[in-house]
Amino acid sequence: MEDSNSIASRRLTAIRSHLQASTDNTYSQIQANVTAGEFVDDRRYSVVLPEKLKSGKWNVYRSARSPLKLVTRFPDHPEIETLHDNFVHAADAFPDYKYLGSRVRVDGTVGEYKWMTYGETSTARSAIGSGLQYHGLSKGACVGLYFINRPEWLVVDHACSAYSYVSVPLYDTLGPDAVKYIINHADLQAVFCVPSTLNVLLSFLSEINSVRIIVVVGGADEHLPSLPATSGVQLVSYSKLISQGHANLKPVCPPKANDIATICYTSGTTGTPKGVVLTHENLISSVAASTLQIKFHSSDIYISYLPLAHIYERANQIMAVYCGLAVGFYQGDNLKLMDDLAVLRPTIFCSVPRLYNRIYAGIVNAVNTSGVLKQRLFNAAYNSKKQASFHGRKPSPIWDRLVFNKIKAKMGGRVRFLGSGASPLSSDIMDFLKVCFGCPVIEGYGMTETACVITIMDDSDNLSGHVGSPNPSCEVKLADVPEMNYTSDDQPNPRGEICVRGPSVFQGYYKDEVQTREVIDDEGWLHTGDIGMWLRGGRLKIIDRKKNIFKLAQGEYIAPDKIENVYAKCKFVSQSFVYGDSWNSSLVAIISVDPDVMKDWAASEGIKYDNLGQLCNDPRAKAAVLAEMDAVAREAQLRGFEFAKAVTLVPEPFTVDNGLLTPTFKVKRPQAKAYFAKEISNMYAELSTMDPTLHKPL
Repeated sequence: MEDSNSIASRRLTAIRSHLQASTDNTYSQIQANVTAGEFVDDRRYSVVLPEKLKSGKWNVYRSARSPLKLVTRFPDHPEIETLHDNFVHAADAFPDYKYLGSRVRVDGTVGEYKWMTYGETSTARSAIGSGLQYHGLSKGACVGLYFINRPEWLVVDHACSAYSYVSVPLYDTLGPDAVKYIINHADLQAVFCVPSTLNVLLSFLSEINSVRIIVVVGGADEHLPSLPATSGVQLVSYSKLISQGHANLKPVCPPKANDIATICYTSGTTGTPKGVVLTHENLISSVAASTLQIKFHSSDIYISYLPLAHIYERANQIMAVYCGLAVGFYQGDNLKLMDDLAVLRPTIFCSVPRLYNRIYAGIVNAVNTSGVLKQRLFNAAYNSKKQASFHGRKPSPIWDRLVFNKIKAKMGGRVRFLGSGASPLSSDIMDFLKVCFGCPVIEGYGMTETACVITIMDDSDNLSGHVGSPNPSCEVKLADVPEMNYTSDDQPNPRGEICVRGPSVFQGYYKDEVQTREVIDDEGWLHTGDIGMWLRGGRLKIIDRKKNIFKLAQGEYIAPDKIENVYAKCKFVSQSFVYGDSWNSSLVAIISVDPDVMKDWAASEGIKYDNLGQLCNDPRAKAAVLAEMDAVAREAQLRGFEFAKAVTLVPEPFTVDNGLLTPTFKVKRPQAKAYFAKEISNMYAELSTMDPTLHKPL
């Protein structure tokens, strides 16, 4: 009888025989083989392997671009192990190339972009790092960045990498209490801020004992407030720190690949932020793997406006450095972004579905109000170009000259790549953007815990409505979720919880072993909580959430149970069902009202009605209930995105008999969503009258 080692060896040999690297096809490493069908899912996007050599199902998917080995380094520059190595590579290869650009303000008017080169940035980051050493920070110290995107943010981040400090982004949307929590939890020794965020720091200065120095970006020393000597905190301007560093230059202190590069705090679902620990290897492997799919060049220009505190933009910046891109920053005001685009004229534009929805709505509205002839011309151009593009033919250039060049001009006229992430982009809008801008629109799926990318679309793939195949730095499997009737044996499409493993997966939550163990199992698989389904060709489609936790369109995590518990304190509310999803940026709520309270309120307001149902439909009743809910939410200190923005009042209670409650009296969310589908759709339709991009069909 064959022993287990022989079986494993034979199985590995069989796998290798099917997966030989191809030297003449960069798009696929799968050789033609008559038996490869048992683990190659259709064409070329993913390869399916056994989870274990000795046993286990063939259910682990890897990118067909690198099926035998998960990517940890840039293929063309394997010597790059850390973010410091990455920047040194760029500074050596592109010393005089434009790198960091911001718009110059002259006499109150914003003008053209002024640039720092890679060489100049290298000099500045050495000064910042040396300045921090001058003020007593040693290797491994945590440094906070508490301001929005601008060149200094990246200079400080590069300084942290060069001198083995750990960068910790801070951002306002979590609120001052969360900022204070993060400073104390991560024991920040230095915080870089701007004058507006300095005021927040000073409001709780006596409660952040680990901080030794606060550096104000964009503030003059003579305008900085004096701090009491007892505070033990030095307050200096960014320019002064640069001068101190230049006068006391220290050699760099390069990190190792497994050293911590950054701790990114996410909002979580309990209100207490969780610190995601990412090493240099995590970040380099994720971005290096992405270069197998995406090709940028030193002639490209990228606009930075997505929050640098989020992993999506951080990963984009690492890619920008590796490729030698010029990075122009927006003014800091989203309402002026289109003006920044017109001046910068970027070639690379990455965004989130909410903005793409706005661009789509703006184009459609302009077409619909342009008159019959222009509307017909647009429709003819759109349909002709779409048919040609999606059948592999080259569209006629006449349509760009007549119609689409005017649309492209709104974003500067040179965009050749559109990226989308953070939440799902609807397939119809993706197809629309491809036609109008005449360039690839690439959607990815990821999370902070995976150093950004888990899956990414192939630029040769015309099918939309999915998030692509695994990034070559990780492998993906779907774990059975029997309580939701999702299994990896489902036919024709396996379904289950998306699990990820590989060098880009994080080390754990900072100082929180319990929550780390909740998401990373003994085999090293990170359980995302998202439910996925494999489509033809090994493409992944996200279809659900495992827990009663979901993301809104702008990436905020929502725990509806917590919010419903708050609204239970509202006098009008007998029961509530809070709903939201990744297509919409706001929450809505179905409220089963307390009949007696409603009747008393109507009497006090002198409102006549025939029955409770009629009263529930009265706009005055809805307004009164929503106002009371808002008051309760404010008292409970819910964050703005946790407030329901619209309500539907219903007279009937949620019960076990009508299928809306479990035997333990918990709301059955999928059933409630289906039961109130019309009401939910109507609420989002109402909200969309204020912002037409808020609502997408259920």
